[in-house]
Amino acid sequence: MNVEDNCVFCGIARGQSEASFIYQDELVSAFMDLFPVTPGHILVIPNEHFQDFSDVEPDTAGRMLILGRALGEALRKSGLQLEGISYFLAEGAAAGQAVPHAHLHIIPRFPGDECGLRLHTGLPRRATRDILEVHAQSIQNLLPGDVMSSAGQA
Repeated sequence: MNVEDNCVFCGIARGQSEASFIYQDELVSAFMDLFPVTPGHILVIPNEHFQDFSDVEPDTAGRMLILGRALGEALRKSGLQLEGISYFLAEGAAAGQAVPHAHLHIIPRFPGDECGLRLHTGLPRRATRDILEVHAQSIQNLLPGDVMSSAGQA
């Protein structure tokens, strides 16, 4: 059995697991984090399995960051509470990587949000699918057209 067979993010990228997608093309997928640090927390992953970001092919890594930047711009326009954004990549458990599939966190930040270097303090709060879908749709609608036209449609 391949590691990809048991990887939750691989299952999401293949459409085998439920997710609130914001964007997907042949290289990357972006969706709402099921255990958001703050409302609007997004994950960007390579569709192909890479445990570490340093192993992600350059075109895919670049696409992850370009999409992450565009999603940050969309978050700022979304109406969700934020005064800043944390972009977070971790490699390995010691760095805070909880899922062994490379991923970029995009986290809306505001004073008192209780987010530090460790993303989850205490027990995670699972968001409802309805809330995740509302957030995904509001952010998806704000992605700039050049992102959509240069890499395909979700």
